[in-house]
Amino acid sequence: MVRPVIDVHTHVVPRGWPRLEGAPWVRVDSEREAMIMVGENEFRAIGEQCWDSYVRLTDMADDGVDRQVISPTPVFFCYDRPPAVALNVAKIFNDLTLAMAEGAPDRLIPFCQVPLQDPDLACRELDRCLANGHRGVEIGNHVGERDLDDPGIVTFLQHCASVGAPVFVHPWDMPVSSRVARWMGQWLVGMPAETHLSILALILGGVFDRVSPDLRICFAHGGGSFAFWLGRADNAWHKRNDVVRGLSERPPSHYVGRFYVDSVVFDPPALRLLVDVMGEDRVVLGSDYPYPLGERPVGLVVRKALSPAQQEKVLSTNALRFLGMA
Repeated sequence: MVRPVIDVHTHVVPRGWPRLEGAPWVRVDSEREAMIMVGENEFRAIGEQCWDSYVRLTDMADDGVDRQVISPTPVFFCYDRPPAVALNVAKIFNDLTLAMAEGAPDRLIPFCQVPLQDPDLACRELDRCLANGHRGVEIGNHVGERDLDDPGIVTFLQHCASVGAPVFVHPWDMPVSSRVARWMGQWLVGMPAETHLSILALILGGVFDRVSPDLRICFAHGGGSFAFWLGRADNAWHKRNDVVRGLSERPPSHYVGRFYVDSVVFDPPALRLLVDVMGEDRVVLGSDYPYPLGERPVGLVVRKALSPAQQEKVLSTNALRFLGMA
């Protein structure tokens, strides 16, 4: 078996979360169960896997995973709150997550969160976290109407490149309507679309042409629908270059070597397509553990879909390079 197997896409809600004014909080229902609350509304039931390192490490052993990146649960980003509130939430989350990882420093790799709505505060909090032992940062795919090509967000991404911090982009705050409220449409349709849109923002917004190639950035959930529709994007770039080109110097397919995507697509043919489009060096193992729409046992689809050489890259080598550990 490939060693080390690294899962780059997991989430935590650390133990000891306080109730804060104007921010999500955690209602503890028992030693093993809790509820994430947004105000007085229930957002998501969570279990001990979110905060108990022993349970998490046991599941990792069952899944054949050697190391996990542990990242924020996106509802705690607080990008829609005042920057001071978001910074306070980030500091609490980051310090509690670091404490959670200290019990297994060779197994759990902490990623921090930052108040992305304020680039200066975001850069300072990232620097604090890196100095304290975090490996990288998870960010949401947008801040309100500001996508990843927003000048302030680009400033933060350039800072990540300069300090060598890998960036994991997770969709969040999907649009709500009666049409997507049914059947978890926000997760089944909204998340792939949001991720696709944000990759296009980096490409067509000219970010990859301006930001250092040292930027290591990865998109959750297989990059959404991007890989399947890359041909359409290229066709539009060439045939409606007056509109679609944006600030990009090259067509979208030129930039697939500038970012990573995770493997959480659940289906061998889909994963083979992802590897074919993105390249076998740009797909990393992910699970979305411990949430119900995650993929377990981790790596099963990878082993069914890919050759042994490709498996080694997806399960291990690519993540080591993304994390700066190669």
